[in-house]
This record gives sequence, C-alpha cells and structure tokens, in this order.
Amino acid sequence: MGFIDEYKRLEKLCGQALGEDGRVTAYIDAMRAIPDGERYVSTWQEDLKRLKHYRWMRNRIVHEPDCNEKNMCAPEDAKWLRNFCMRLEKHKDPLTLYLKATAAAGKKNTSGKGKRSNPAQAAPPLTKSQNTSQTKAYRGTGKTAGPLLCLALLL
Repeated sequence: MGFIDEYKRLEKLCGQALGEDGRVTAYIDAMRAIPDGERYVSTWQEDLKRLKHYRWMRNRIVHEPDCNEKNMCAPEDAKWLRNFCMRLEKHKDPLTLYLKATAAAGKKNTSGKGKRSNPAQAAPPLTKSQNTSQTKAYRGTGKTAGPLLCLALLL
C-alpha cells in the first residue's frame, strides 16, 4: 500500500479509537494535551513529530496541485504509518502506553481508603452498548472501546 492508503487506514483506526469525530488530528491533540508523555513513553516526541509531519504531507498531497505521493513521500513513510497502525491495533501506541504507565504509577501511589490517584482509572471501559457518540464506531463490531476512548472522555 502507498502512503495515502496507509494514512486512510490510520484515520479509520483513530476514528474507532477516539470516536467518529476523532481521527488523526484528535490523536495529535490528545498527545499535545499531555505535558509529561515523554516521561512515560520513550517514543512520545518522535511519534508526535511524525504524526504531525504525515498529516501535513497528506494535506499537501490532497490540496496542492503540484504535490503527489511520488514527489512527497519515501517508501519509509508508508512503512512507518503501517507500523503505527499495527501499534494502535495492538494497544502499543503512545496514548495507550501512557494510560497504562500512569495507571500503574497511580496504583503504586494510591493511599487512603481506596481512592484512585489517576483519573484515567476512574473511567471504566465503554462498551458498544452504551449510546454515546464516542462509541458510535464500535456499534455492531462486538468490540469494546479501548483505553484511548477513555482518554478522549477525560480530555
């Protein structure tokens, strides 16, 4: 697959993870809203930089008459997008890793009468049966919304 096809796949996965209105821009915005992401995820800054760059490339290809995949993209670009999509599917993307890491840190730092120190832990996973716009993409798929949807609800 080429760059645009891989980008479309990424758009679809982000839409499923963050709600139908999410997509890549929402994923980038969610990353930007987390000031300490690189503290918990070693690839945070590089992933954010690449996502922003590839969104820019996609927009140029789609909107600029003289831009196309041939003169804008290298084979490595589509390969990186494919790899990122696999990471999303396997819940090994930056936002999910951040949620897992902060949830683990929250469990270690929890004190008192069972209070949770991390708000991400307070939000239970959403299921396809809940009638919210965020779960719209999951209706009829038999899937439950993952950690990214919980993050979207917190932001």
